[in-house]
Amino acid sequence: MIEKGLISLGVKAGMMVEVHCSLGSFGYVDGGAITVINALKSVIGTDGAILMPSFKLSPNLPINESDKKLGLTLKIKILHDDNEKSAMGILADTFRKMPDVITGKGTFCVSAWGREAEKHASMGFQHLIDSGGYALLMGVDIYRMSSMHYVEKDMPEEIKNKFKPSKEARAIYPESDWFIEAWEPTAKPWYVIQDRAYEKGYIRDTIIGNAKCMLVDVKNTVELYRQALQDEPFKLYGLM
Repeated sequence: MIEKGLISLGVKAGMMVEVHCSLGSFGYVDGGAITVINALKSVIGTDGAILMPSFKLSPNLPINESDKKLGLTLKIKILHDDNEKSAMGILADTFRKMPDVITGKGTFCVSAWGREAEKHASMGFQHLIDSGGYALLMGVDIYRMSSMHYVEKDMPEEIKNKFKPSKEARAIYPESDWFIEAWEPTAKPWYVIQDRAYEKGYIRDTIIGNAKCMLVDVKNTVELYRQALQDEPFKLYGLM
């Protein structure tokens, strides 16, 4: 059923695909994460590539009263290399442990299987962007699409600085152990980009099991974000 759903969505043999998944969104899956990964491998084949994030990050942790006084809006622990579980979800955590999967280095590393797996693992999602790859979002939306971050170098410093925590906060939560932010925009800028991508035909969707699944043209969609960051960043982030 999963294979048929992927094919109806437009997933094809030889594609490069960045995968993000909420396994629970499907409902019951016999065999769990392994079944979904095997379905992906079967449809895409070794002439294609599957990439998943292996970011060494915990889920978002509760913001306590002391954190609020520091102005924090987001608090995530950076995990050790041998941590079994991460915020990436059971599918990504299962994928990175497979013997035929290659994982890159660093906190924001990527795991890859298939054609040019070593290159994908070393370059993160950049090679997929450059090569016209796709993102497969299963039970999640554009806010899980990690490749979007790759164009945020074009974000104005004035907006970047709003996210930066104070020195006082950094003294308590050092950068080597924590990922923290001090601002959450009231606008949802990535949903604006998602809507525009739909309008331009860069996103297709279908239902597999109980999960809404989207196939996203990564290069063109992140380019929409880049253009918005260059042309209308303050409007995009609800600052005007």
